[in-house]
Amino acid sequence: MDKKFNFELPHRKGVKPKTTPSNPHMQLDQQPEDRELVDKLMAWAFSLAYISKEYSKISVPGAQAMCMSQNKKCTHCNAFMIENEFAHFHPIPDGSMHLGLPIKDSKYVIENGWGEMHPLVNKGWLPPNFIMVYAPRTEEEIEVIKKIIYRSYEFASGEIKEN
Repeated sequence: MDKKFNFELPHRKGVKPKTTPSNPHMQLDQQPEDRELVDKLMAWAFSLAYISKEYSKISVPGAQAMCMSQNKKCTHCNAFMIENEFAHFHPIPDGSMHLGLPIKDSKYVIENGWGEMHPLVNKGWLPPNFIMVYAPRTEEEIEVIKKIIYRSYEFASGEIKEN
C-alpha cells in the first residue's frame, strides 16, 4: 500500500466546532479561511492507491466519497457506510468529513478533539465507529488529518483489524 503513518495524534487546539445535532451532520464554524486547505487534503486522499472519487451515495449533494476498489476492499470489517464508500468530504462551506475507523481508533480521534460521533450512532442507525472529522484550519492540521484518513483507508482495505 502507500506511505505508513504513525497513528499518534496531538490534541487539537481550541474549542470544538459547532455542528448540527442531526442529519445532515455538518460543521457550522471553524472552517478554514482558505478552501485550498480542504482541496489539498482531498487531492492527497484521492491519490491513494485503489481509491476512486465518486459522489457520495449517503451524504449531502456534492459530497465527494472515497470508494475502495471492489477487489481491494475488506470483506470482513465494518469500514463502509454504503457499498464501497468508507469516507466522504462535505462540500463548501463545510469542509468536514465522515469516515469509518476501528472503534478504539474512533474513540482516540474524538478524545484528542479531532472529531465527534455521528449523531445517528446514538439513534442506533450507524455503528459507533463512524465519526465526523473536523475541517483542517492550518497546514499542520492537514498532516494530522492525513493520519486519520490513512487509518480509515487501512481499515477499509483490511490491512488493520477492528481493535
